[in-house]
Amino acid sequence: MDKTETLLKELTEASGVSGYEDEVRGIIRRYLSKIGDISHDKLGSLVCTKAGNHAEPKVMLAAHMDECGFMVQKITKEGFIKFAPLGGWWDHVLMAQRIRIHTRTGNIIGIIGAKPPHILTEEERKKLVEKKEMYIDIGATTHEEAEKAGVRVGDPIVPVSEFTILSGGSAYLAKAVDDRIGCAVFIAALQQLVKESHPNTIYGVATVQEEVGLRGGRTSVDVVKPDVAFVIESGIATDLPGIAEPAAKLNGGPMVAYSEPGMITNLKLRDLVMDVAARNKIPAQIVADTDLRYGTDADVIHIYKSGVPTITLAPPVRHIHSHTAVFRREDFDLTVKLLTAVIKELDKKTVAGLVVY
Repeated sequence: MDKTETLLKELTEASGVSGYEDEVRGIIRRYLSKIGDISHDKLGSLVCTKAGNHAEPKVMLAAHMDECGFMVQKITKEGFIKFAPLGGWWDHVLMAQRIRIHTRTGNIIGIIGAKPPHILTEEERKKLVEKKEMYIDIGATTHEEAEKAGVRVGDPIVPVSEFTILSGGSAYLAKAVDDRIGCAVFIAALQQLVKESHPNTIYGVATVQEEVGLRGGRTSVDVVKPDVAFVIESGIATDLPGIAEPAAKLNGGPMVAYSEPGMITNLKLRDLVMDVAARNKIPAQIVADTDLRYGTDADVIHIYKSGVPTITLAPPVRHIHSHTAVFRREDFDLTVKLLTAVIKELDKKTVAGLVVY
């Protein structure tokens, strides 16, 4: 593995469901402490300040460190564990998946299950099994046995999925790609900019609790008070069977949001990003989704105080919000290249010119 793959492996294999981000926060802190000064908000988001040639403009790079997961909701008298989702889980993808419960005495492996098909009625077989009908099996047979193992209500539950380099070496499979890929992008960009000049000060921010309400985005932007912001996300790739005209595909370069459900992108910043992409021969995929159901930290960052010119950049990813996602190395590298190229153009005059009036 090279250093990028090592970074991606560490970040994606780390545990860090919403509200329980300690493990992944420690890894991100280790990388960022080699780059700049570390501060934080009071929810747990990390802020790395990388000084450039000037104190202003202040450029915010935000990606959320939390992943979708679960928490223990109840232990049944038979020792099964009922769970509540943290983040948006589609019921189709949950069955028969391995999970890890983080308890006060250590980690416990279990599996998500429901009634087996052999004992279902014909009518039951036709229906989607809902989360409320599922359970986690850790091999216990009584409530007391599960408690003795260390399980308590409120314990976080994380998918089990190793970072894997797929055939050919240029594609990867991992959990938590939403949004550890964004964290890896801005870390890699900051590492590159340590060696280069930039006419601003950069604030790399790993936010918490994005999957449950964009909470770290709301609090961390008040720490930074940025003049311009970039949210680095995992883009939704649609180059899949059954989709006649995919809006975004793997190996197509970074996705650039012209609009999204919670934000209409600043027009001048959008044009600057696309001009820089063209000059540097970086392919970019246009995203204009206002009717889909999702949110990003951009939703809250761009309306901070009197407003912040904000744009979302995203490497395309397949199968997000599941135990495993697939993405390509080329898209990751091109997103880093585009982000660093734009940052180097953000002097005080350029950023002042982004204001719409």
